[in-house]
Formats: sequence, structure tokens, C-alpha cells
Amino acid sequence: MADTVQELSGVKVLVCDPAGPAITTVQDALDLIGATYDGAELVAVPADRLDDTFFVLSTGFAGEVMQKFVNYQVRLVVLGDISRHLEASSALRSLVVESNRGSHIWFLADTDALAARLEPAAP
Repeated sequence: MADTVQELSGVKVLVCDPAGPAITTVQDALDLIGATYDGAELVAVPADRLDDTFFVLSTGFAGEVMQKFVNYQVRLVVLGDISRHLEASSALRSLVVESNRGSHIWFLADTDALAARLEPAAP
């Protein structure tokens, strides 16, 4: 399966293939942002595609990647189980909690959780 644009709860999402190439550089993240120019406004990346350095905040990699998504006004969702990373870092736990409170970068379990999160609020 290749990266595909899918509509989830009325939002066009670039859903990245779990078997796709690892995201190990900022350029890899920029390539994903570039892939959204076909109409996607959100990128859903499986956590397993992110290099482990993403989850070690002291490397600065997560900050650089997340800043690129913010700068280009493309939302980022990390999908999957990151519990081993969360157990190793209270700073990462705090980042995930704060990110999930916002609207631009989320850490969610799967595409079902993403679809639910994207559902418009009832009036």
C-alpha cells in the first residue's frame, strides 16, 4: 500500500503506509508536507515510521519536524502505540498531552481515533 489521500470525517488526510520509508530527517518530513499539495490538509504518520530519535526530545528532531508542519500549516498526527517511548520520558508524556489539547499535532492510537477526533462538534 502506498501513502493515500483519504477523507476522514470530511477532512482530506494523507494516510502514510506503515511499510513506507522511515522518517529520519527533516527533509523526509518536508517531503510528506509536499505530498499534501494534492489537497490533503493533515498527514497521519504511523509511529513506527518515525526514527526513534523523534521520541527523544533532547535530539531536537521532533521539534524541528513539528515546527515544519506548523510553518506550512499542515496538521500532523502520529498514529500508533508509543507507550515504550512514553515510559522512558516524562518530557515526551507532557508534549503528547499538550499537543493533544491543541488542534495542530496529535498523537492517537489509530485512524478510527483520528476520524472520531475530526468529527465536528455537535451544536
